[in-house]
Amino acid sequence: MEIRKLRENEAVPMDLLLLADPSTEIVQEYVERGSCYVLEDNEEIVGIYVLLPTRPETVELVNVAVAEANHGKGLGKRLVLHAISEAKKRAFKTLELGTANSSIHQLALYQKCGFRIVGIDAHFFLRHYDEAIYENGIQAVDMIRLSQDLT
Repeated sequence: MEIRKLRENEAVPMDLLLLADPSTEIVQEYVERGSCYVLEDNEEIVGIYVLLPTRPETVELVNVAVAEANHGKGLGKRLVLHAISEAKKRAFKTLELGTANSSIHQLALYQKCGFRIVGIDAHFFLRHYDEAIYENGIQAVDMIRLSQDLT
């Protein structure tokens, strides 16, 4: 397995990106502004993440996704750790991310990888998505903001 930057003329694996964010419009917008990295297994893309510069010296990790058939294999953690390494290589000082209050497993993973909760964007998912999103039997209402100092 290899993690690499998506090639310029390569099709963006929207099916994977939409696993982590159901809004095609929002996904397309940040894919155009960010850098996509893919996890490839025998020439098949099974995971993805996007690094999106937001402010000087700050980058956001958006849309960490792993194909459902590959869940439970540690690939999400591998992608997050790769994103941390890439952000450091690119001389960013802060790596941020946001996830839903309902994303129990993701919240645990991000904290295990060194992120700390720094805030809550109340009602984010109600403001930005037309349809209700549920995970783990919980409605996604608030965006939990996390951050990691890379210095």
